[in-house]
Amino acid sequence: MAFQCSFNYIFFFYLVILQLVGLVVLCIGIYAEIERQKNTTVEGLFLAPAVILILLGIIMFSVSLVGMVGSLRDNKTLLHVFLCVLSVLLVLQAIALIIALVFGNKTAAVFQSSIREGIKHYYDDLDFKNILDFVQEKLSCCGGDEYKDWAVNHYHSCNGTGPLSCGVPYTCCINKKEAGAVVNTLCGYKTLDKERLEVNDIIYVRGCIHAVNLWFGDNIGISFSLCCAVVLPQLFGIIMSCLFWSKLKEMSESTDAVDFRIRGLGEYNFSELDLSGAGWCLCLPRDGGYLPVPEAEPWDQKCEDLPIETAPAPTPRKPLESSGNLHLDQGFDEIDQAF
Repeated sequence: MAFQCSFNYIFFFYLVILQLVGLVVLCIGIYAEIERQKNTTVEGLFLAPAVILILLGIIMFSVSLVGMVGSLRDNKTLLHVFLCVLSVLLVLQAIALIIALVFGNKTAAVFQSSIREGIKHYYDDLDFKNILDFVQEKLSCCGGDEYKDWAVNHYHSCNGTGPLSCGVPYTCCINKKEAGAVVNTLCGYKTLDKERLEVNDIIYVRGCIHAVNLWFGDNIGISFSLCCAVVLPQLFGIIMSCLFWSKLKEMSESTDAVDFRIRGLGEYNFSELDLSGAGWCLCLPRDGGYLPVPEAEPWDQKCEDLPIETAPAPTPRKPLESSGNLHLDQGFDEIDQAF
């Protein structure tokens, strides 16, 4: 019994943590999307990471809510839905990872095309701009596949006439400035029309796709930890929901359990039961229950008809003599004989 209670508490605590994380992700996504709408002039899923955060937060919050209600109400249907959704999500992630590894070149081409589309609208979406600037500075890279990807941007194209034409952003530059010095935002000026060896000491020439792949390869421990952080919570939820669902199924099949559907196939007609107030999941309680109270069993009536045997009346004891007849030299045996 103690193990069962501990199991329920652990599963409920897991669902609460999952729901809170989903709610936090959802709030961050909504805030980021509100800020993005104030500054953006283009639309696109890739250019809006906030949309991905919103979708992720909604999925996490809704799935954990289904599992929480199912665990609190001991509802097998909701737990089965929670188990199926988690399993499908885990399988889809595994399939996506396998496809990305097997078809590495095509996957890189898809990412390159997406990054080039983002570079094209670099100054129109501050959300994507901040992400790409961070990656270029931290991983010492420039563009998607190479630094010449910046030629697709209208401001950086060599056909332009502005101060940024035929150049790259300053986040692509190899900074050799001292601390506190003013950043030279035109350090990448006139670099797109030159070869790699000519600008190798001025800007980073390798693309960010290759830089990210090298970073994951050089940091196996961090990569493995990130994979575990994504997979293990889902796997834990699948295992816990399986155990919980099996326990509820075993309880419903026991002789002392009452199941509407089992009763409907037996002595009660399920379609004729008044289930108002039970909800769509048939899990909401109601005073008095939903099944009619059965009449007293025959053995109960027999027990009521049995005569009640009365105990014999106690034998009255002989009263004690007056205290004047008791002497101090009398022993306990003589006193007992007086009764």
